[in-house]
Amino acid sequence: MNIGLIVAAGRGYRLGGALPKQYLPLAGQPILRHTIQALTRHAVIGAVQVVIHPDDEALYTAATEGLDKLCPVLFGGATRQDSARLGLEGIAGLHPEMVLIHDAVRPFVTPQTISAILEALTRSPAALAGVPLADTLKRVENGIITGTVDRQGLYRAQTPQGFRYAEIMAAHRHAVQTAPQREFTDDAMVAEYAGLRVEMVPGSEDNFKITTAADLARAETMLNE
Repeated sequence: MNIGLIVAAGRGYRLGGALPKQYLPLAGQPILRHTIQALTRHAVIGAVQVVIHPDDEALYTAATEGLDKLCPVLFGGATRQDSARLGLEGIAGLHPEMVLIHDAVRPFVTPQTISAILEALTRSPAALAGVPLADTLKRVENGIITGTVDRQGLYRAQTPQGFRYAEIMAAHRHAVQTAPQREFTDDAMVAEYAGLRVEMVPGSEDNFKITTAADLARAETMLNE
């Protein structure tokens, strides 16, 4: 079975209001609901597991009413890395073959991107979507440009990030055991630390992470087109 794992335990309030951003309304429905549906609609995703903050259970229940393919909710940890690992531990009994770990606030991932990641996993133990950097990069110190960074080969990493389940589970356990104080900013970094080959597939500019009011307005426009 292929499982989508959505990490939704964050406490992001940067968009304003009293709700974590994954529960804010987008075209009349919580952002998280749109994100879940982007995964459950894919024919080869057998189930979706969501990891939430313990304080958000009522919000989650309301946001997911009537959705199918959902596993019983799991609670996350203190960091995103902890939450992803707890999610992976929680789906062990389902004996997944592949797992796609996805941000709760990326509702526009396409079936084509999901399929590309799954196809890459037939060749590599890990794969993720990414977009090459287009802007010139400058190194700055105290407001002064000190150099230009070569952007050749640099990509902006997106999610989903896909993995063969057994290997990413082992990689997370290895990270906890050998580098408990290190901050791993995404699951691909955990895989890299474990020495796994990570393949990049083309992402999309539309597969953006909703973090600001401008992002939310852009998302509304996209859904209303």
